[in-house]
Amino acid sequence: MTFSSSLAGQRHATRPQGDRRVLARLLTALLAGALLLTMLLSLGWGAASDTDVVGALIGADDVSLRDRTIVWDIRLPRTLIGALVGAALAVSGAVLQGLFRNPLADPGLVGVSAGASFGAVIAIVLGGSAPFWLQASLGSFMVPFAAFLGGWITTILLYSVATRNGRTSVATMLLAGLALAALASALTGVLVYYATDDELRDLTFWGLGSVAGANWQKFWSAAPLIIVCLLAAPFLARSLNALALGEAAAGHLGIRVQAMKRIAILTVACSVGASVAVTGGIGFVGIVVPHLLRLVQGPDHRGLLINSALLGGVMLLLADAIARTVIAPAEMPIGIITAIIGGPFFLWILMRNRALVDL
Repeated sequence: MTFSSSLAGQRHATRPQGDRRVLARLLTALLAGALLLTMLLSLGWGAASDTDVVGALIGADDVSLRDRTIVWDIRLPRTLIGALVGAALAVSGAVLQGLFRNPLADPGLVGVSAGASFGAVIAIVLGGSAPFWLQASLGSFMVPFAAFLGGWITTILLYSVATRNGRTSVATMLLAGLALAALASALTGVLVYYATDDELRDLTFWGLGSVAGANWQKFWSAAPLIIVCLLAAPFLARSLNALALGEAAAGHLGIRVQAMKRIAILTVACSVGASVAVTGGIGFVGIVVPHLLRLVQGPDHRGLLINSALLGGVMLLLADAIARTVIAPAEMPIGIITAIIGGPFFLWILMRNRALVDL
């Protein structure tokens, strides 16, 4: 199945271009408001009252030290990390789908997240044995850097295997992603075998995905990479739109296809690697969010990438709210919530498009 022949593209093929742009801008405004509201709800959910939360945020004198600590040191970094990771995963999914010209591409499904997880596990288990100069130079950035390398290498391998004579095979991409994910998971299992009991427990919960342990150190170790990638992604929109017509057509339109591919792969590897490093493996956000938006506003990446970032942040914060309340006072990993929602959604996509899938 090609990207241009996706169901969303067919449904919106006859809609005037001007109407789609207006719809995309309207969605951007609505989603920006929804993200702001969701972040405020995430900050206010818990023991501290809404009044105390607002007072802590504006620096009111009548707020206790306990409530100030809860808001500034626990809830605010957790909310910001949740919004950034949701945005990064959704935008990475949209970029990968544009790059492979297929709406089934997703960082989790094609093995990029597994590769990033493997890199992060290497840093967690073996980081203490690294040369002193490496530990001193990377510091708290060692895990995000290792996760980035793992995601980047996996993406390069995936693209090299799936692309031949300038054409990317969807079947080969999915099968190669499955094989790379299995290999990364197996190698991760080897490292887990050598981990201590404490490391094993942390790795198990980390692998399921969660923002429960968020703090400012984790935020600053990943946020710069994610923010740079999110700011860079919209500049790929015109190239990804042209690539939907084919590489030859994109080249005739003045797009430097190979350079664009390298930038897109680097963007995905950085954002997914940094996200996996701070939250663990969270799947299906990258496929659910862009697909929902294409059904509403069409496949134009100029609005799709921005709105994917906004809706991805909203979705992950809502999933975090469910994870915090469904078995309270304990917390369920977010990866379980997104898998429960995303698994049936992915099957629905396959059933709706199975006549077009060339597997």
